[in-house]
This record gives sequence, structure tokens and C-alpha cells, in this order.
Amino acid sequence: MPVFANDWQDLLAPEFEKPYYQELRRFLVREYRTATVYPDMYDIFNAFHYTPFHNVKVVIVGQDPYHGPGQAHGMAFSVRPGIPIPPSLQNIFTELERDLGIAPPEHGNLVPWALEGVFLLNAVLTVRRGEPGSHRGKGWERFTDRVIEILGEREDPIVFFLWGQDAQAKRSLIRNPRHLVLQASHPSPLSAHRGFFGSRPFSRANAFLRAVGKKEVDWRLPRTLAELEAYLAEREAPLRARGLLPSRPARRA
Repeated sequence: MPVFANDWQDLLAPEFEKPYYQELRRFLVREYRTATVYPDMYDIFNAFHYTPFHNVKVVIVGQDPYHGPGQAHGMAFSVRPGIPIPPSLQNIFTELERDLGIAPPEHGNLVPWALEGVFLLNAVLTVRRGEPGSHRGKGWERFTDRVIEILGEREDPIVFFLWGQDAQAKRSLIRNPRHLVLQASHPSPLSAHRGFFGSRPFSRANAFLRAVGKKEVDWRLPRTLAELEAYLAEREAPLRARGLLPSRPARRA
């Protein structure tokens, strides 16, 4: 059974057959059976489901999923509706307001960005509850490095946001000079004042997209939970009904 119902399937199918991924899958089966692991196993690949390869305009590279209850749902920096906004995301919203004048929403759900073509990729796609970094070195980095490499080879220009040293270590995987790579410190409270604030990534990304003849990203998010629910009913539900998103949360890894 295919993992994806979009163009990521053909691009990544060879990875699923490689020994490292088979070992990673066995590790995940054990972990989900014996520990509390985030995100839910059906949400691991949501970034891919919501943003097909051909739709990618901007790539935001994160680290691990959030490791607290109810937070992670398969998209870097994003949390489920109704979950308090984590500090790094609060800082992203602060920079968004300073850059484009967009007031922060009352929630931290970035599905609208994903549907706009913002690929929210963590370097590691799973984590044990309360144990940040617990699934590093198990194979996810090899998989997501290949994803970044594929995106970095694409002829159609993309903007890459590499925030923090871990993300910036991926720079060598982005080989096509047509892409725009924007580097800054990580938006966490420990480092946001060392170069993230004032970096203006959102306006710079849109200026680049305009220059290469592409539609800008609409960085606005629904302000309230009620507006978010209405947005998802309008935009997400039809895609799910057409089979472009899973009819239930994303399948097992």
C-alpha cells in the first residue's frame, strides 16, 4: 500500500526499501508498542500529505517533534488546535508581525501554511514523550536528508529557511543555485535575539517568489479557533474526500 497519495510516493519509494529504513521501521514498531511516542503513528508523515512535492514553495527545517502531550502532529513548529503556542512558535509569530504586519493568531496550527506550499519538515519525525532527541540517530536523519536533497535538486526554485545550527548543517544538500537559502538563528527563546529577530524571512521569501514568477505565500493564519475550523472545513475536507489527504489520520510508518 502506498505511503503517499501524491508525488512524494514515486520520489521516496526507493527509500522505504533500503535496509536503514527497514531497521528504522522495526525500531518504531517496538517504540510505539512499549513507550509513548509522538506524534501519533498515523500523523508521522503529515508534512508530506499536506504539501506535495510539486506544491512546495518554502521549506522550513525543524529538529525533533514536540515531546509534550497533544502537541506534535507531523509538521515542524506546528501544534494541534487548542494546544498552547510553544515559545519558538510565539517568536516566529512575533517576527511575522514585525516583518509583514500580520497579527499573531490565537492558536499554533500551521496547516494553512502547509496548504499554501510551506513544507514543514523536521529532521527527525518521532520522539519519546518527555525525551527530546530520543529518536535521533535511528535513521530519520538519513531519510530527511534525502528529502532535502531531492528538494535541493529541483529545477523549480524554492526558498529554504534554515534556522539554527542543526538546520544550517543541511546547507550542503541544497545544490541547485536557483534556490534561495535564508539562514538565521533558531527562533527559540535562547537564540532568537541572536539573529532570528529582524531576519525578515517571510517578506524576503515572497520577494524571491515574485521575482521568479511564482505566487507568493499567504502567511496569514485564521485568527481564532473558530476561524481555523471554518478554514479546515473549506480547504482540508474536500482534499480528504478526494483522497489527496488520508481519510483517517496518516497511515503507520
